[in-house]
Amino acid sequence: MVELSADEARRLQLRAQGFLGARPKGGVPAMLERLGAVQLDTISVLARSHELVPYARLGPVGRDRIEAAYWGGRRAAGSGARRSTKPAPPASGSAGGTFEYWAHAASILPMADWPLFAFRRRAYLRRGWRWHKVPEGVCDEIRARLAAGGPLTTKELGGAKASADWWDWSDHKIGIEWLLDIGEVVCVERVGWRRVYDLAERAVPGELLARDLDDDACLTALVARAGRALGVATRGDLADYYRIKQDQVDRVVEAAGLVPVEVAGWTQRAWADPGALASPPKGRHATALLSPFDSLVWDRARASRVFGFDHRLEAYVPKAKRVHGYFAMPLLAGGRLIGRVDPAREGRTLIARQVSMEPWATRTAARTESSATALATALWRAATWVGCDDVRIERTALPPALLKTALTATSPS
Repeated sequence: MVELSADEARRLQLRAQGFLGARPKGGVPAMLERLGAVQLDTISVLARSHELVPYARLGPVGRDRIEAAYWGGRRAAGSGARRSTKPAPPASGSAGGTFEYWAHAASILPMADWPLFAFRRRAYLRRGWRWHKVPEGVCDEIRARLAAGGPLTTKELGGAKASADWWDWSDHKIGIEWLLDIGEVVCVERVGWRRVYDLAERAVPGELLARDLDDDACLTALVARAGRALGVATRGDLADYYRIKQDQVDRVVEAAGLVPVEVAGWTQRAWADPGALASPPKGRHATALLSPFDSLVWDRARASRVFGFDHRLEAYVPKAKRVHGYFAMPLLAGGRLIGRVDPAREGRTLIARQVSMEPWATRTAARTESSATALATALWRAATWVGCDDVRIERTALPPALLKTALTATSPS
């Protein structure tokens, strides 16, 4: 049994997630391969979550490069032009392109991992439905439409909703999402946040379509993948990463090649990626604002255990009951989560509507000064991500004079 301190486990996880050591090489495609999944979400404040994930690790990557890495260069970013009806070649360096599917949640995944989700596609097929019963005959119509004129959006297939209610899907929406669930169609890109669907036989390379892994083979590979993405993890962490069951983790964790470890202060058993244990983590710590859907923090229980950081997305909390703000972004600095920033943007000014620091981060004058510098650094970096050239802080308990000095000292201008 390998023994790790809580600090060692935290640093292993930071390195595995791309926040400790040399900045990851290979751009967005390599980052996606490293993480295994990038979660998608409809909320957009400074940018959409799947853009904030590479920004935090790689800096101000051009949005066109992000789009090309995620969607295979199928269209020019922001062009609004009608996409080609022919599948585009995968993005350079993306190890075969990407697809969107249900992982931790709706996520962008490396195309090479298509066979690993066969267990989930089969489970949906056995059940016969997921959220809505599938209307008879509609799937045959959709298959024919895609074969003749795909790729297509739900709007082009006949519309997404039967009424104004968000849950009241049209027959075509129910049908196309069911075909996506069971792997007959693939989301090949998003345009205006609408999914664009095509037949799997056109979108997925033939050698991947032909690989028919049994459930245990799928689960073994996904648990190994989660272990590599986290560095060190409990069975609950491993299960949460791709939303599988903990007893499924138990069934395959030994075959996944992970090493049993004991982490000081953790009450649960844990496993580590052997590659992570091969060398001690060292190097620079990233300073950045994180999307609440970033894989470093998307599991609240893990963030609490590893970082002592209790975070809750308040976007769906009534405004009067919010504590930290609508889209509070955790602030990572020095390998710690030291606070939260609720951001906004007005023209070319990035605004921190509310800054909430962890109590320990301002316990002494030295810590307060360090925290102010980290906050200013993160805000300026976020400003460069989204094309802003000014920063303004509206509400915070940090001393105004100290913040002004920190913002001036860290300004890129």
